[in-house]
Amino acid sequence: MGRPVAEGAATGAVPPLPRVADRGGAEALVASVSEAMRALEALLSDESGAVGAGRLRQGLADPARKSALAAAYVLRLEAVKANAVALARFAPEGLERLRAEHRGFTAAVERNQAVLGTARSVSETLIKSLADDLGRAATPTTYGKPSIAPSPYGRGVRSGPLVLSRSL
Repeated sequence: MGRPVAEGAATGAVPPLPRVADRGGAEALVASVSEAMRALEALLSDESGAVGAGRLRQGLADPARKSALAAAYVLRLEAVKANAVALARFAPEGLERLRAEHRGFTAAVERNQAVLGTARSVSETLIKSLADDLGRAATPTTYGKPSIAPSPYGRGVRSGPLVLSRSL
């Protein structure tokens, strides 16, 4: 269980799930899951902090590493499920510690999702507001009453496309 956290995740290779046969193997599996969980939680915390501060590019800079850590964590959880009886027998205190750590990890994931959801909502609102302003500016007015310019499609405001630059 001394493999690096992201092993196999980047290459797509799925290593076989370890089988726990003694106390040492149980403790190694618990430690491996804890390590993967802490690494992913640290990455999510960094991402949440950067996105929350408005540094989107920095916060969302490494999706490959995030995917690799998430895959490693899920793989280790599958190993825990496959060895649940052996873990309860050989390392009950480690299993209880893992449950407590998982509750904290779940809270960190929920915070991250809330921050990302807020950033998405703000971005969508800004883009919609910008599109509305551009559409309003393109609508000709005659003596204060807005009139709709003819459209080649028979309806709506005739205006150019809204262009979004991802390099900002």
